[in-house]
Amino acid sequence: MHRLKTRAQFQAVMAGGAVSRTAHFALHRLGLAAAGAASAGPGQESQALFAVPQGQPGVWLGAMVPKRWARRAVTRNAIKRQIHAVAAGFEPRMPQAAHVVRLRAAFDRKHFVSATSDALKAAVRAELQQLFAAAERRGAAAGAAP
Repeated sequence: MHRLKTRAQFQAVMAGGAVSRTAHFALHRLGLAAAGAASAGPGQESQALFAVPQGQPGVWLGAMVPKRWARRAVTRNAIKRQIHAVAAGFEPRMPQAAHVVRLRAAFDRKHFVSATSDALKAAVRAELQQLFAAAERRGAAAGAAP
């Protein structure tokens, strides 16, 4: 799995709508063919946004955890680690595309007092599994439609 690194990559993926949503997360997806088609116009520099050195297509993933929704850096980093761990489990079933998982609401600090509590990690992991499973079902339904 390749990681999104540049602002342009994140913006390209976020330009499309969300594929699936949960209470705290949203998953955005950009097909790699769509990325190449979008760069066919003027400005050829965006053509290399998702270029792999060996030319092997793959799954790209970015995690966006804004300070607005997770104030502590330790919480943001713990959530990002959970995003990458859950996505690694779903990687074989994910389409060859660029994905961004975005935190869109804060976890209640009254229920999760510690920034890295096991309860918070379990809640994040469970919700991320729902997010990726919903995206997988939606992708399978779109693939089955004529």
